[in-house]
Amino acid sequence: MTITQLERTRRAAAVSEEDIRRALGAVLDPELDEPITDLGFVRSVAVSAGPEGTQAVVHLRLPTSFCSPNFAYLMASDSKDVISALEGVEKVLVELDDHHDSDLINAGLAADAGYRGTFRHEAEDSLEELRQTFRRKAHTAAMERCLTDLLRKDPGLSETDLGTVRLQDLPAARNTEALLRRRAALGLPGGGGAIVFVNHEGRPYPPGDVPMALRRARATRISIDGNAHFCRGLLRTRYEGSGDEQVHRPEGAEAADHHNLLPFTVKEIHS
Repeated sequence: MTITQLERTRRAAAVSEEDIRRALGAVLDPELDEPITDLGFVRSVAVSAGPEGTQAVVHLRLPTSFCSPNFAYLMASDSKDVISALEGVEKVLVELDDHHDSDLINAGLAADAGYRGTFRHEAEDSLEELRQTFRRKAHTAAMERCLTDLLRKDPGLSETDLGTVRLQDLPAARNTEALLRRRAALGLPGGGGAIVFVNHEGRPYPPGDVPMALRRARATRISIDGNAHFCRGLLRTRYEGSGDEQVHRPEGAEAADHHNLLPFTVKEIHS
């Protein structure tokens, strides 16, 4: 065996199933804002040695056959991207199982056709626009979690007071770190003097608007958490044993630190 062949074999052996699953932990369900690994959406991972490195085959599953094709494509495409970025990976095949658009999505992924190249005339909006919408929702929920934590710890704090809270006033905690990641994804300032409770453009709310804005933020967070709980249950019903793959977190807590690789670059064909 030549030195080049030995090196290729070493690189292929260096990428394990665990490495693949760890990379997939950076892929989020855009609506639920949780890693697909925690949700149980990764059905199987297989790795083998190819002539130039590791070959990986990943199968994904969703709670229903009619989950949004946009979301399904986004998760499958992001999965292929994060695995392809691993050093030593030669070839990646990601397939979505048991979805009404599985054939279309799988063919588009295999051909690297991009979102619009896959769905063509059905792709009404840019996938990046969709991703940005859910980044904003995730940021809103993250703000609400941090501010609600403050209200619980300080009964003397009023909702109106929350409009003047700055990042430096938040404790060094998991929810704070998650908020900072989401601000970075939106291009919002992350310095200690920055106001926490802001709109999507980074502007603070007038004092009189803070209580109502907080209620809207809480509704967004509850919706995200409720949908996640519902989808987990649907998946367990659809696939026996899938609950063993799910990772649960306490109510009101952020998901684990899986967001540091975001945002991904979206591949699209515009012609």
